[in-house]
Parts: sequence; structure tokens; C-alpha cells
Amino acid sequence: MTTSLKGILCMCLGVLFLALGDAVAKWLGEVHSPLQIIFFRTLVSLPLIALLAYFAGGLRKLRTKRPGVHLLRGLIYTATMVCFVWGLTLLPLAEATAIAFVAPLFVTLLSVPLLGERIAPPVLIASIAGFVGVLVVVRPGGDAFQLGTLTLLGAAFFYALMMITARRYGAREHLWAMVFYMTLVPFVITAISLPWVWQTPEPWHWLGFLAAGVLGIGATAFITLAFRFAPAAIAAPFDYTAMLWAVLLGWWFWGELPDLWVWVGSVLIMGSGLAIAYHDRRTTLKPRPTA
Repeated sequence: MTTSLKGILCMCLGVLFLALGDAVAKWLGEVHSPLQIIFFRTLVSLPLIALLAYFAGGLRKLRTKRPGVHLLRGLIYTATMVCFVWGLTLLPLAEATAIAFVAPLFVTLLSVPLLGERIAPPVLIASIAGFVGVLVVVRPGGDAFQLGTLTLLGAAFFYALMMITARRYGAREHLWAMVFYMTLVPFVITAISLPWVWQTPEPWHWLGFLAAGVLGIGATAFITLAFRFAPAAIAAPFDYTAMLWAVLLGWWFWGELPDLWVWVGSVLIMGSGLAIAYHDRRTTLKPRPTA
């Protein structure tokens, strides 16, 4: 098996874990606050991240000289997860996934004022096409629908800010330090909020909280491996297999089937992302936001 094929397989498996984690979060969100869901996910994820860091070279990998940067990224990540989990409860899974794919487009546009980068005309055209795709998917309607759309767009925006900070500071910090502190901040924030949002879980909900944490860290690990085995231009497009899983899971568990316009908008969004990936194939491409 070639290294590129290993990268593709790791990417597909990581994306499957993401989709399953989204489905679990949507299911838990029907009963529990997003803050409680995030608390249990980070509670499960933190020791797993520390364990992976240990086997990747020791806990010294978690040392940092930039606590302020990690605090900022953790706050942004908290906002990302709250918006994303909340949005999952308001929209069908496939539509939520399609809207989340706009995150790389936000990264492209925000890189101009925040990183001083320039956008080539083909990338600008592709980005505009992607945002048109979002409008086709969401077709603003009722109040709940508008709230779900705005919430998920907020998640994509915050996730893009997180990726911008990773691009700026990632070369100076170890990967597992970035992931650990990014997870530690929302754990502390949601732990403080528990007295106000706590709902006693049913027995099967405990399995859901455990699964959400394991699936989240599993997705991070496999997607990281994907970019080690294969160039970004080869591995990144397979992030869009999430749409297939979202449709299948939404249909299986909630009887949701996307209409024609969701598919049309999704094609525009994914096509714009692939065009940007092709144009910037020598740079690191960003995966979508997760819960």
C-alpha cells in the first residue's frame, strides 16, 4: 500500500469518526445543553490527548512558552463547539454539514486582513461561488431555521479564526501542545457552567458522552496521520466524504433527506473548496469544524 493511499484511508476514517461524533452530539443535544456535551467530550479527550502526546515523544511535548496564545485559541474553540453543537440541534445533519464546509472559505478571506496574505483572482471567484452555495443551501425562512443557519455560520467563522492562529503560531508549538490546551480551556469553562445547565443523563447518554470524546480524538489522530502520509492536495478533498455520511446518518436516525437545493448548494461549496485546494496545493489545507 502506497503512503498516499494510506493517507486517503486515514482521512476517510477520520471523517467517518467526525460524522459519527456529529450525530452523537445532535442526539445528545435533544436533551442536554451544548455546554454539558462539551464538558464530557473534553473530559474524555484530555487524558487521551495526554496519552497520545506521551507516546509521541513524552509529556514534554505539552510544554509551552505561549500560554496567552493557547488561552485565546481555547476561547475561540469553545465558541466554535458551542455554536456547532447548538446548530446541530436546529438543522438536519446534512444541511449542518454542508454549511460547516464554508470554514475553509472563511480562512481564505480572513487571511487577508489577519495574515496580510493576498487572494489570487481564481481563489476569490471560487470563494464567492462557495458562499453562493451556502445561500442556496440555507434559503432563509423561519425563525428557527435562520437561528440554526447563523449559529453554524458562526461556528465556521470561529473555526476559521482558530485555523488562522494555528497557521501563525503552529510552527513554534508542538502539535499535541496546541491540541491539549485548545481542549483544556473549554473543559474549564464548561465545568464552571455545569451547575446552571446540568441535566442528569440517562444510562445510555453516558455511552454517548464517552463515544463523543473517543470519536473526537480518534478523528483528530487519523486526520493528522492523513496529512503525514499524503500531500494536502491528495488527502484534503476526501474531507467531503463527510457529506455522504451525514446524509446516511441523518436518514437512518432522524428520517432526514436533503432536497435538491441542498445538493446543488453542497456541490457549489465543495467545488469551490476543491478549486481552492487545487490552486493552493503547496499550502496546508484546513479541515471543517467539529463538535
